[in-house]
Amino acid sequence: MGFDEPELTSDAGIAALAASGIGNALIASLGRCIKDRRSGFTHGIEQLLGQRIYQIISGAYDANDCDYLRHDIVFRSAAGRDLDDGPLASQPTMSRLEGSVRPRELLAMAEAIFQSYLQSFGSEAPRAVCIDMDPSAHLVYGQQQLALFNTHVGDHCLMPFYIFDGQSGKIMTAALRPGKTPTAREILAILKRLVKRLREAWPHTKIIFRADGHHTKPAVMDYMRAEGVEFITGLAQNAGVERLFGDAIFQARRRYQRLLEEANGAQGVEVTRFASCFYGARSWSEKERVVARIKVSSMGVDVRYIVTSFHQAEAKYLYESVYCGRGEAELYIKECKLGLGSDTSPCQKATANQFRLLLHVAAYAMMHQFREKILGATKWARASFGEIRLRVLKVAGRLEVKKTRVRLHLAEALEPVLGGLWRALANPIAPAPG
Repeated sequence: MGFDEPELTSDAGIAALAASGIGNALIASLGRCIKDRRSGFTHGIEQLLGQRIYQIISGAYDANDCDYLRHDIVFRSAAGRDLDDGPLASQPTMSRLEGSVRPRELLAMAEAIFQSYLQSFGSEAPRAVCIDMDPSAHLVYGQQQLALFNTHVGDHCLMPFYIFDGQSGKIMTAALRPGKTPTAREILAILKRLVKRLREAWPHTKIIFRADGHHTKPAVMDYMRAEGVEFITGLAQNAGVERLFGDAIFQARRRYQRLLEEANGAQGVEVTRFASCFYGARSWSEKERVVARIKVSSMGVDVRYIVTSFHQAEAKYLYESVYCGRGEAELYIKECKLGLGSDTSPCQKATANQFRLLLHVAAYAMMHQFREKILGATKWARASFGEIRLRVLKVAGRLEVKKTRVRLHLAEALEPVLGGLWRALANPIAPAPG
């Protein structure tokens, strides 16, 4: 055994991501959002952001990991660090950055990420945009600001909004918030900004809002009605809608009993019916169309309701295809949390945790584009971010450092697996910056 190899890396695939150029513009725009208040420094803001985002993509979610990866030439090259200028930033430097970012700068970063989303469509505006908004729990174990005990989760947590384009899976933004059910004011604070920016960019694009029952608030529906935003959201059960659909529920039960008798009590008998009508709660300013999905089986009667501004579409299509399509948003959140560790919110300050969340959002945007544009013709075109990291990014390599470039050597056995990926890039050799 001998420690005689000068430069090795276990994240050779990061060089492929960096060589593709994906994320360069986004990282640069994020860097411009933060004012550097340091009197003297070794690492610029853009370089710090690049280092942190590439480490998040590699699975190193915490600032502590900077101490272990700061000497890795692949990360130094990806972050734009000239090889003659020494290693990347250490954990204390990165932690100071997290704690120094101000609210106005966070808003500017969120705007930069949303602008990147708009630019991802090129010059052709989409016919429709579906805004999928969903809060998701970040468990915490310290004295984090905004942390609350949530009885549904059964633990102390933050519950940030994750907002995606429901059709493409691209992320629009994410916003930290307390660990409780969202209020109309919180929903509108995000929704108004999104709708305004979408209308400015694409004035003729139809905007659809899709979310669960927590978002069915009178003020939210009034806003969407006034702005011409179509919506389809969940609706909690209540005595009013149960009376309204009582006959449909009764008919479904009777149909189930008839089928059960015909099947001589065999297992697996199930009846599903859809019905719709107009309903107005006392707090609503207008009546809206409510769709009921009624399922009767050996488990009993299960009724789910949605409220929507779509008045003509078939009830079954609205529930099964349109509303249940928001289940994809749960998978997108899973990509953020399990694939990129976005639910790590250990900082005491809410602004620091929001900063971290936005870095994970940027990492998601880069990985989504990498999968779509670079891996689209490979077997990883539909792979999860975790699978891509395991099979494509976390690859051992030997680095040959030249005067003007770095040559990356991979195992010969990986050529059939990864050769197509590198050939898809304009420059398969990761160049030394500068």
